[in-house]
Amino acid sequence: MNLTEVLNWRYTTKEFDPTKKISEEDLEQLKTLLQMSPSSTNLQPWHFVIAKTEEGKKRFTKGTQGFFVFNEPKVLNASHVVAFCARTSADDIYMRHLADKEDEDGRYAKPEFKEQTYGARNIFANIHRYDIKDFQHWMEKQVYLNIGGFLLGAATLGIDATPMEGFDLKAFDEEFGLREKGFTAITIVALGYRKDSDFNAKLPKSRLSQDEILTII
Repeated sequence: MNLTEVLNWRYTTKEFDPTKKISEEDLEQLKTLLQMSPSSTNLQPWHFVIAKTEEGKKRFTKGTQGFFVFNEPKVLNASHVVAFCARTSADDIYMRHLADKEDEDGRYAKPEFKEQTYGARNIFANIHRYDIKDFQHWMEKQVYLNIGGFLLGAATLGIDATPMEGFDLKAFDEEFGLREKGFTAITIVALGYRKDSDFNAKLPKSRLSQDEILTII
């Protein structure tokens, strides 16, 4: 895999070919991408809603009404659509759940490391809760880390993707009862394969030069 070629191949798809569908094998790899993303202190403050049926995609369009209707064709013509959702809290029950899962998976070389990791994770969480006072934003930043890796990973599979913040968050949360479950949607990503008529695929990429954005010492 040539990373430069992948980065130049991917772009924000404006038109999906509705006749082309993601295979079940590739879908499993996409699900693994979502699961295996890094996050600060391994907090994993996320949940994902995946629409792979026509009925599921129509439910997603509850968030693309009114002002955001311009994004509706991308949702309906995509093969799959993923909603990236962030936790709205991370209480002690959740923190203990993380520690128990890490213990179950063999992450602790010594028994005492479990409590040490639990304590360290809470220290960082409390810094964001009480000192910086950006705990919700901090959790959302972890979800955006996931999105970045997901877009690149999808491209390595030859799958086009379109991240969209242009949708009605409240309507979407209500449609899927997310807030009652302790989550809120922050971005959706449409997945599939570009249409030959997609103008954006024919345009060159534009990025600031490396001389401008890099300081190498």
